[in-house]
Amino acid sequence: MYNSKPTNSDLPSSSRLLKSTIIAAAVAVLFLVTIVLPAEYGIDPTGIGRALGLAEMGEIKTQLAEERDADAILDAASADAAIIQPPQPAQALDVAGAAGAAGSASAAAVEPVPEAKSAWRDEMRVELSTGQGAEVKLAMNAGEQATFSWMVEGGVVNFDTHGDGGGRSTSYEKGRGVPADEGVLEAAFDGNHGWFWRNRGSAPVTVIIRTGGAYSAMKRVI
Repeated sequence: MYNSKPTNSDLPSSSRLLKSTIIAAAVAVLFLVTIVLPAEYGIDPTGIGRALGLAEMGEIKTQLAEERDADAILDAASADAAIIQPPQPAQALDVAGAAGAAGSASAAAVEPVPEAKSAWRDEMRVELSTGQGAEVKLAMNAGEQATFSWMVEGGVVNFDTHGDGGGRSTSYEKGRGVPADEGVLEAAFDGNHGWFWRNRGSAPVTVIIRTGGAYSAMKRVI
């Protein structure tokens, strides 16, 4: 047994090494564009990721990250406000102030609800354990309007009303610690438009969502 040194003829040529490097780089870029970007960030320039179901996964991941960051910002702001807010002395309300407050409460109570609210097309119950999130979307065309009403049994939720489709995304409204919401959702573009809820409480809750108006389908995404 003995070891022999390779001759120059046994070693790959510079052109062969360059060709192998180019092929490897091309494969890596293709994998990045068709698999990694859609699955992780919802970016799908080729359309292959959406066909494989990866783009929707990436959009959900991005949305969860945005919701987590928003929670962190709100928590930090609440903590800062609690630290710097000086204690306020108790003050008695005068008659005019009390009347104004009562008037505001009455106005809020009788605020008109969206038209055709009584004619719901769909209803869905979404159970959320502590820390769990869920998303319900309506398939809508640009300009279509859907009435909605949702409420939480057993607590409150953080929510994000948003839309995505055709490489576009938008957020219509966000809230934290909300027990209910209702109104009219108008699609800014063709795609899926709806709600993401997360239960940040210490006990399970159930979100009841009712919808009506112009849309082709209602589905739970996660």
